[in-house]
Amino acid sequence: MTVDRSAFNLRTGRGAWRVLLLAAACSTLAAGAGAASPASQAPPANTTAAASAAFAKVGDTVITHGDFDAAFSQASRGKFFHGKAPEEGLAMLQREVGQAMVDELLLATEAKRRKLAPDQAAVKQALDAYEERYRSSEQWKSNRARLLPGLKAKLERDNVFEQLGKQVKTVGTPDPGQIKRYWEAHPDKFTAPEQVHLAMILLKVAPSSPQVQWDGARDEGIAIVKRLRAGADFSQLAHLHSGDPSAERGGDLGYVHRGMLPEPAQQAVDKLKPGELSEPVPLLEGIGVFRLDERRSPKLSPFETVHDRARELSMREAGDQAWTTLLARLRRETPVKLDDSRFLPLTTAATSGSNAAPR
Repeated sequence: MTVDRSAFNLRTGRGAWRVLLLAAACSTLAAGAGAASPASQAPPANTTAAASAAFAKVGDTVITHGDFDAAFSQASRGKFFHGKAPEEGLAMLQREVGQAMVDELLLATEAKRRKLAPDQAAVKQALDAYEERYRSSEQWKSNRARLLPGLKAKLERDNVFEQLGKQVKTVGTPDPGQIKRYWEAHPDKFTAPEQVHLAMILLKVAPSSPQVQWDGARDEGIAIVKRLRAGADFSQLAHLHSGDPSAERGGDLGYVHRGMLPEPAQQAVDKLKPGELSEPVPLLEGIGVFRLDERRSPKLSPFETVHDRARELSMREAGDQAWTTLLARLRRETPVKLDDSRFLPLTTAATSGSNAAPR
C-alpha cells in the first residue's frame, strides 16, 4: 500500500486510509462491478462523533474508528465476497485489519526515518500499465479523474514499502558451512516425494452425461479388471478402450508424485502394491482403472545437487527473519493504544492460534 506523503500526515494519521480505500476501489469501478457484495458486513454506521473517535493511537498518530470501519468494510468485501461470513471469521478479520493498520503506520514511519522516497519512474510505469489495462472501461473513464490521485498515492507507498523490504531483507551470502547446516536442518525441503509408476485405462464419460452412461462405464471397467486379472494384456486393452492420451503408450503414465493425481485416484493407488490393479475409479473425465508398476520411496537429495537451492532458501529465510525482527522491534518500541471494545469475541481455539492486534 502506498500513499502520497502530502496525503499521509504522520502526526494526525488522517487522510491516509481514505486514500488507500479510494485506490482499492479503482479495480472494482474499472472492472464495472456495481454494488457491494452481499458478504460485505461492515460494522454498523457510526455517528460523526463516534467515527472520529480514536480507534488506535500509534505513537503520536491517530487512527479513527471511521478509518477502521472503512478499511474493515473493504477487507470483508474481498475476503467474504461469495457469502455470509461466520462471526468467528469476522472476529479474526477485525483483529487482522487492526494489526495491519498499526503495522503500516510503523513501517511508514520507519521508511520516513530512512529517507526513502518513491521511484517516480517506476510509479509512472505502473500507472501507464493500469491506464492501458482499463482504457476501454467506461466506468474507469467516468471515474478516472476522481480515482487517479488515490491510485498514484497507493503506488507511491507500495514503491516505498518495496524499497524498505529490499533494504531489510538483503542479507549477506551465507558461507558454505552455513548452507550445509541449513540443508541438514531442513531435510523436508530437499527430499524428493514418493513417486509411483502407473498405467491407466480411462473409459471416457462426459461430466454432464446421464447416470446410465456412468453406470455403463463402471460395468465396463469391472469387466476389464476381470479380464486383466485373468491374464489379458494391459497395454493392448489400453489401446482398445482408453480415451486418455496415454493409450498410445499402452496406458503408461510414467512416474507421478502425490498432488498430481485426482484425490479418488490417489486414494485407490495408495492401497496398491506393485503389480496390483485398482477397482474402477470414478474420475471427472470417466472411469479409470490403474495398475501400479513401481513405488519409489522419498529420498533426500545429496547436498551437492541442491547447493544452489539451499543457498537461496537460506538467504530468503534470513531475509524474512530480518523483516519479522524489524516489525517486532517497531511494535516494541512504539507505544500503541487500541480500542477494541467493538471487536467481536474470539473462541478459545481462535484466541490460542491468532495474532491479536496490539493493545
